[in-house]
Amino acid sequence: MKHRKIGNVMTDEVVRVGSGAPPQEVTELLARHRIGGVPVVDEDDKVLGVVSGTDLRAGPGARAVGELMSRPAVTVRPQDSVVDAARTMARNGVERLPVIDEEDRLVGIVTRRDLLGVFLRPDHEIRAEVIDEVLVRSLWLPPQAVDVTVTEGVVLLEGQVERHSEVPIAVRMAGQVDGVVAVVDRLTYRVEDAPPGPGGPPPPPPPPPSPRTGSGPRAGPG
Repeated sequence: MKHRKIGNVMTDEVVRVGSGAPPQEVTELLARHRIGGVPVVDEDDKVLGVVSGTDLRAGPGARAVGELMSRPAVTVRPQDSVVDAARTMARNGVERLPVIDEEDRLVGIVTRRDLLGVFLRPDHEIRAEVIDEVLVRSLWLPPQAVDVTVTEGVVLLEGQVERHSEVPIAVRMAGQVDGVVAVVDRLTYRVEDAPPGPGGPPPPPPPPPSPRTGSGPRAGPG
């Protein structure tokens, strides 16, 4: 299963500035385009950092945005998944990520709003993908073997699969579908095939010791 890629959701037309741009000029640029920040690039279009409206307000005495920008810039590549980008945003506390190519040149930008457009998918689309990609294509189950219900991104799996080991696979793969918020597991199974240990059945108890015959060791002939 493949998540949607950044190259499919990013904005190609990127507003950018050089590190020597005056803060007032960039403030006006943000207002004109109704955006919250822009990448700062060098003469080769390589990303040096990102400057936001917050950065500009925090440094009113700076003469150039190069003095105010956040650096190094947190970036992604077009082939990265939207899931990875969302985690990168959350980990770094940023609202936008410049997208760079193999030579680190700016080719696009992706914002939190762009990613929300992916994650806020209609429930019926999520359900169709779980059935097709997880149940049918990955686990080779008939579509009617498991009931899939999706409510506001929460997937409920109910029904019986063939083997115990298929249950965690179904849950994990359903959770990887774009737009899924959580997975509720109510699956049962017909055959126990999980290994002993964590996640599997406990090992059987050892057999009772065989009864001993006789009353103990015999003394040798005297």
